[in-house]
Amino acid sequence: MKNKILCGDSLEVLKDFEDNYFDSVVTDPPYGLAFMGKKWDYDVPQVELWKEVYRVLKPGGHILSFAGSRTYHRMAVNIEDAGFEIRDMLGWLYGSGFPKSHNIGKAIDKLQGNERETLTEIQKENLFEKEKEIISEKKTKDFSHHKGSMMSKETTDKFDTKTKNITKTKGNSQWEGWGTALKPAHEPIVMARKPFNTSVAENVLTHGTGGINIDECRVGGKEGRFPANIMHDGSEEVLEIFPETKSGKMEQHIKGGKYNVYGKMYPRDVVTIGDKGSAARFFYCAKASKSERGNKNNHPTVKPIKLMEYLVRLVTPKEGIVLEPFAGSGTTLIACKKQGFNYIGIEREQEYCDIAEARLKGVKVQGELF
Repeated sequence: MKNKILCGDSLEVLKDFEDNYFDSVVTDPPYGLAFMGKKWDYDVPQVELWKEVYRVLKPGGHILSFAGSRTYHRMAVNIEDAGFEIRDMLGWLYGSGFPKSHNIGKAIDKLQGNERETLTEIQKENLFEKEKEIISEKKTKDFSHHKGSMMSKETTDKFDTKTKNITKTKGNSQWEGWGTALKPAHEPIVMARKPFNTSVAENVLTHGTGGINIDECRVGGKEGRFPANIMHDGSEEVLEIFPETKSGKMEQHIKGGKYNVYGKMYPRDVVTIGDKGSAARFFYCAKASKSERGNKNNHPTVKPIKLMEYLVRLVTPKEGIVLEPFAGSGTTLIACKKQGFNYIGIEREQEYCDIAEARLKGVKVQGELF
């Protein structure tokens, strides 16, 4: 079975698959944040689910699982407890996150009955400039009171849907300017691998899994920069934090045998291309636009297709089958189809299964992958 969306609970659906069936797992599971009040996001997937994923994945197969910055540890520990070896943590950086910080100064003034000075009114359109493509008009009607929304009442001060203005105020207590949270600007990704009993070379020859596709994921093409464990959205806000750097060209053979903070060093040839520019010379991909999501896609956490294409290409062998046990509106499956990989997507909510099916129908298949 391949290239299908199966609507049901992943723990139950996976029982129908034989051992060592899939070549990779690329998934965007619930973060356990109750995002926008969604019941399916009340907790991260449990160890029992990851054990079933472990069973159906080939030895040496990789799993890439998105996680929330506050609940990454729970995701990673559950995956590890299922038997996987944690290999790395990837990070996707972006500049369009919205802070959900409680305004402590304002809360104290309200508690004590203090008056606050009115500073200015900001047009709603300016505030939503970066968010308007990913937030539907329906969700902004009572945005400041929505449980789990991207904008809290304390953050926006006063949100007026009629005048489309936000009133900013200032108090005089010693706690003015204090809050409770930082602006979200990254999402971590657990990178893990199913252990095997042979060498990597032997496992690759036997199962086709165990390695990652370095050359096909180099930044700038096959002769480009070595792929890093950081990706970003290319926004000005992200690029500004990286300095200009210059790297020299190097060709060196490392004998190996020694140990450093990352463990034992293996014999290898190191070749660098030598270039200069912003230190943000990593793979970048903007957040999903409204047109990419589709007009009828109401899923709240849609990832960019280009980002998911990069990730499935990184860990999946040619003609391999990718498992996405939390398919949502189908972005990972679309990425597989565009890259020429086979896939199985599992999604519990019938509404999202229908959206994913509709999105997949409009995808053009890439002729050649390599």
